[in-house]
Amino acid sequence: MLFRTITKENFKKMVEGLMEENEVIGPKSRDRDKEGNKIYRFLKLNCFDELEMDYTRSYSSPKDYFLPFKEDLATYRLENNGWDQKIHYTIHPRIIIGMRACDINALLKLDQVMLKSAYPNPYYFARRRNTLIIGLDHEPLEDCFCRSMNTDTASHGFDLFLTDIGDRYFAAINSDTAYIVLNRFNAREVREEDQLRYKKVKKQIESKFKTQVDITILPELMDLEFESEVWKKWGDKCLSCGSCAMVCPTCYCYGVEEDIDLSFTQATKRRFLYSCNLIDFATVAGGYNFRPDAHIRLKYRYYHQFRGFEEAFNQSLCVGCNRCGKACPAGISPKAVIDDLIKTEKE
Repeated sequence: MLFRTITKENFKKMVEGLMEENEVIGPKSRDRDKEGNKIYRFLKLNCFDELEMDYTRSYSSPKDYFLPFKEDLATYRLENNGWDQKIHYTIHPRIIIGMRACDINALLKLDQVMLKSAYPNPYYFARRRNTLIIGLDHEPLEDCFCRSMNTDTASHGFDLFLTDIGDRYFAAINSDTAYIVLNRFNAREVREEDQLRYKKVKKQIESKFKTQVDITILPELMDLEFESEVWKKWGDKCLSCGSCAMVCPTCYCYGVEEDIDLSFTQATKRRFLYSCNLIDFATVAGGYNFRPDAHIRLKYRYYHQFRGFEEAFNQSLCVGCNRCGKACPAGISPKAVIDDLIKTEKE
């Protein structure tokens, strides 16, 4: 990996240059919550001034640009005793600026499923291949536990990763494209002074993680406490709204529907994200529901995050961003549930 620095003035010129020929996505504030804090979302930038590099946490993750909530897989048309099918995989080049390390690690986890499984997802692949990712370091919020999940830093999965060291960014370069783009805007060799400032900032970030989650025995804990009353306690609070899955950077459960034209001559096959917490998620043909109770669905969601994915890919699916905990109207958070399970196991 190569390292350079770029002044903030030249970074602005770089972003404006990229915007001339590409769709550029970045964090923008769109509203405020009940405490008056800004609510951020990753949205298309129309000018550099819309980019808020000091954002805290986006409500949903940039996953939406790789696994959109709803997408058309194919369209069909019946004509002349035959049928015509159209499938579109390609997208225009896109750049996402400001992704956190945990969100970059979330994409790497999705890659395991979407790109490296027996049936790779060509729609996801097209978006991944045509998206340049510029990551950004940040100080954690009080409820972030990405350090516990080993996702607070990223060593790959991005093209460029920036750390704010004052009047310039310390840039880690991870692709030829990023190297070429950065050098077009007067990136400089790293000096000793830059390295010292970079190390100081990284230490400050590390020191500000306050929330810790003990994950050392999590896969085993999921099996040991499979029948625990903890699931009933938290499951009874769950409203089965699916908000947790919608904001999660790694959830990928989906449903497929066919929208048939009233003339019965054309149709669209459409995929939409779904949630294992929704009441009909495990309903099969004939109407039988394998998971009719909220606490059972909640348990299997955690089981997949911390046990099933671990068994398949040797890592947890959760990245510790706690977006699900913030979005849950019932106040259910991974840390609270896991702490309860650990406490029960020790009793």
